[in-house]
Amino acid sequence: MEKYTQEKINAIIAEQRSFFRTGKTLDVRWRIAQLRKLRQAVIDNREKLENALYEDLGKSRFESYLCDIGPVIAEIDEILHSLKKWARPEKHFSGLMCFPSTRTTVYKMPYGVSLLISPFNFPVLLTLGVLAASISGGNTAVIKTSSKSAATSRALHTLISGIFPGEYVTLIEGGHDVADWCLAGRFDKIFYTGSPAVAKHVLAAASQHLTSVALELGGETGNWAIVRKDADLRDAARKIAFIKLCNAGQICININQIAVASEVADAFLAELKNEFIRQIGERAEENPEYPWLITDAVYEKCVGITEAYSDRVVFGGTGNRETRRFAPTILYPVNENEDVVQRELFCPILPVVPYEDDGIDRLLGIIAGREHPLAMYVFTSDLKWARKVMSSQQYGGGCINEVCIHIMVKGVPFNGTGHSGMGAYHGEWGFREFTHPQTVLEGRTHWNLPLREHPYSGRWKSFLLRLFER
Repeated sequence: MEKYTQEKINAIIAEQRSFFRTGKTLDVRWRIAQLRKLRQAVIDNREKLENALYEDLGKSRFESYLCDIGPVIAEIDEILHSLKKWARPEKHFSGLMCFPSTRTTVYKMPYGVSLLISPFNFPVLLTLGVLAASISGGNTAVIKTSSKSAATSRALHTLISGIFPGEYVTLIEGGHDVADWCLAGRFDKIFYTGSPAVAKHVLAAASQHLTSVALELGGETGNWAIVRKDADLRDAARKIAFIKLCNAGQICININQIAVASEVADAFLAELKNEFIRQIGERAEENPEYPWLITDAVYEKCVGITEAYSDRVVFGGTGNRETRRFAPTILYPVNENEDVVQRELFCPILPVVPYEDDGIDRLLGIIAGREHPLAMYVFTSDLKWARKVMSSQQYGGGCINEVCIHIMVKGVPFNGTGHSGMGAYHGEWGFREFTHPQTVLEGRTHWNLPLREHPYSGRWKSFLLRLFER
């Protein structure tokens, strides 16, 4: 791995800024060519990326393609299909107040040199997907990957350096010291994916240069799933088990805790246990398809929580330290005010909070009073109620009677709000995130009215002002 210093990173930024100022990235056709290179490189390096994802996270080839590699290709395809339209300058009528000007144009301008800081949990998708958005906007990019997913970082470094010159895109490996050196540099756009705690540090660093920042965070107090008593319990259990098994719970939009109506809690728990067994087996830690936890520290965190709640472990609670696989673990019953449901767990432990179904408004008030989650899921047959709730609570995005796949819908934004993020991306929203809309009015040298000029006396000026402002 290449060694970096503050001076070397500053030199990379300076080189990229010089390249950006050549104006080459302003050409939309050139951007499309770079995106096609990236798409083909992902396809050509699929096996290497899958091997790296297995080395870091124990992901099967199927899950690697389903959750990391395939979505990158889909994201690039969406951009390629519509980028010319998105980047086209907008034409507007200037309005009577601006007469004799009739023409105003909004140009979609790139910010310049972007810094992309990606996490360990989906290191391909959350690196190359964000890079595709940056490229679509016409920026250059310095990428800082996670040191926790070292094998994937190496594979991505080889992929990026093989298709892009360093003056355009550079991938930097290293630990927290390298990340801090990057943040100390002068960037025009920063996109960070990770935890709220680190996001505060990123924002503080960005404020030194007033750099525009987008944050994709997990949600400080976790994502809720609500199961009403009228829900299809088997369907809800099937979908919840799927998302909790995916990447061993290390997903920012995963379910952190379930609130289930006490009237159906026993029946739901039985369905959930059955689904875990059906999908992964009775001992998940022995199933080679089940991913492992990223570090020993995360494994020990799971052990510590399980031991603290040993009297309420109703499923799972077992693991293998050597492989760092920890089984999906259900804790029940858990009170909504306990510590385990007031922080993001980011692991396969699943607290279940019982509530009286007719007290749902009280529960929603508790959720609304905490930090905004990145995702929210409700399971119910009452779609009118569900739509009302989903249109009145604050969270990043979510589903009714489904989990996680809202992020796969083309043309819609993805991200959180407050402690779960700021800004948005995917498709056109990613293009917007990495561009600044510049408004330019074209004036004329003839027929200019003296309405705006002194003196302001005279009733005709007031009359025309009111008339034109309508």
